[in-house]
Amino acid sequence: MSDTPRIQTTVVGSYPIPDWLAALPSEQALIDATRVVIATQELAGIDLVCDGELYRFDVNHPETNGMIEYFVRPLSGIRTEITFEELIEYRAMPGMRFRTRPPGVVDGPIGSGTLDLPLACARARRLATRPFKFTVTGPHMLSKTLLDRHYGKLPDLAMAVADALARQVAHVEADVLQLDEANLPGSPDEWKWAAAAINRVLDAAKCKTAVHLCFGNYGGQSIQKGDWGKLMDYLNSLHVDHIVMENAHRPPEELAVFRDLRPEIGMGLGVVDIKATEVESAEAIARQIERADKLIGPGRVRYIHPDCGFWMLKRPIADAKIAALARGRDLYEGRPKAKVA
Repeated sequence: MSDTPRIQTTVVGSYPIPDWLAALPSEQALIDATRVVIATQELAGIDLVCDGELYRFDVNHPETNGMIEYFVRPLSGIRTEITFEELIEYRAMPGMRFRTRPPGVVDGPIGSGTLDLPLACARARRLATRPFKFTVTGPHMLSKTLLDRHYGKLPDLAMAVADALARQVAHVEADVLQLDEANLPGSPDEWKWAAAAINRVLDAAKCKTAVHLCFGNYGGQSIQKGDWGKLMDYLNSLHVDHIVMENAHRPPEELAVFRDLRPEIGMGLGVVDIKATEVESAEAIARQIERADKLIGPGRVRYIHPDCGFWMLKRPIADAKIAALARGRDLYEGRPKAKVA
């Protein structure tokens, strides 16, 4: 048997903020917390690790755990002082009920500003001993959360955001760059311009690339409604190595739509339900992989992972779910149990 598993294990991104980091934040505490998050994954046997997105940590983090504000507030052309009238206008916009205020107002041409993703990636990557994945929110979601006073058309705004992100990721040193789009599944009719925008960012990356899509995760609830079948044209248009999908929380029969995924694109299968506190058994994860092999085709699954990030779960639950990933994969592939040093 090969030492390298056919199916790789990974996480989607976020990890619960350690209580001690939130209680007494400092730069050193953030480094220590990142080291803990990465070590937790490595000890659990995760093949492609992530920093838990702690690089976005702010003790006053907003409603979306830094997924939006961290990226757009440093950009030039975006104002963060928001008037009452603008707040009222924003709250009337469709699809934004999970937020009470915009992260910013676009008043001029968008530029890189003071955003520095290469440094954020480098700080975390040097703490890892295994291949490292760096996650970035995609241009579709970022543009949809902004209040636009400059571009006039949402696709034009998304392309401007994409250009700013592309300039950043061109200098990011990671093994995998993952772009996250949690809003598009609820707005599948926007797929053409969303694909054009995200491909501009993907094309700038110097490493393998991935795209994660889900139906949202706030308060343990889905934010978007829809189905994956409506986004197959989008998925097949991506300039990407693999996709990272929400599947465990979805109807089992829906998995069959991924038969139509271009064979050049690797399937990342969600096998851990982050909207449930019950920890999956190795047997349950192995069964999900087996079902995917039957429905999608043998060898199509290249990664298994949680449906989404762990940031809304308690750490012991997240840690147990992380450990279940490698155990389930090893059981499915008939691999011997790892020995604990």
